[in-house]
Amino acid sequence: MTDTVHEHELHAYVDGTLPAARRLEVEAWLAAHPEDAARVQDWIGQNQSLHAAFDSVLNEPLPLNLVRATRRPALPAPFRAMAATLAMLVTGLVGYAIGLGSGEQAPTAPTAYLARDAAIAHAVFSPEARHPVEIDAAHAEHLVAWLSKRVGTQLQAPDFSAQGFELLGGRLLTGETGPVAQFMYQDKIERRVTLYVRRAVAGNTATSFRHATESGVDVFYWIDGDFGYALSGQIGRQAIQQLADAAYRQLVTASAKP
Repeated sequence: MTDTVHEHELHAYVDGTLPAARRLEVEAWLAAHPEDAARVQDWIGQNQSLHAAFDSVLNEPLPLNLVRATRRPALPAPFRAMAATLAMLVTGLVGYAIGLGSGEQAPTAPTAYLARDAAIAHAVFSPEARHPVEIDAAHAEHLVAWLSKRVGTQLQAPDFSAQGFELLGGRLLTGETGPVAQFMYQDKIERRVTLYVRRAVAGNTATSFRHATESGVDVFYWIDGDFGYALSGQIGRQAIQQLADAAYRQLVTASAKP
């Protein structure tokens, strides 16, 4: 048995950060020192109470407008119009150059934000182990009805079983155009992809199927009527494109039905 156990080691034991060998020594110490064992049990109970009280708050989605605001320092008012004009000019020139080289029209800024926001939402929630979704796939009918009501259109969770991905569930987020629906899927090796659906930015007429890469996340996105759709993942461009093609076909077919 170890000669003594320090206070910080007791806290590390409660937090689960002790090496396995030292953990066994601490457990032996606690078995022989009931006062320390009682303190440890109190701390464990306190941690459980805090998790029960605040986990739901900690797992609430960050408003994407707030996330976006942290990425762009505010400019003084006199310079904002100038910056906007320059940005439009540069975007137009770059888009023109790309169009000459590839025949593909560059995405407009509102459409690009759809891809960026979808990638951010994917990066925030897809790594979650305990709470990746608000409502799981066991309640898929309720999930789709709830998100449809909040987003303002009849939604559908595409079926990716042919591609090896099953629905995990979904959650409600917030975006610059209002409520956002996020559906999450997972394959047998626990790779995850997310479908992000929100009302399109007013005046956005871009409808073509597009691809973007945002911080290592592949996003295929498109506009259908008043709503934008974006499928995000880190499973390789070809694999995510196959899923996006399947989603596009299913959703467009569903929206075309009377």
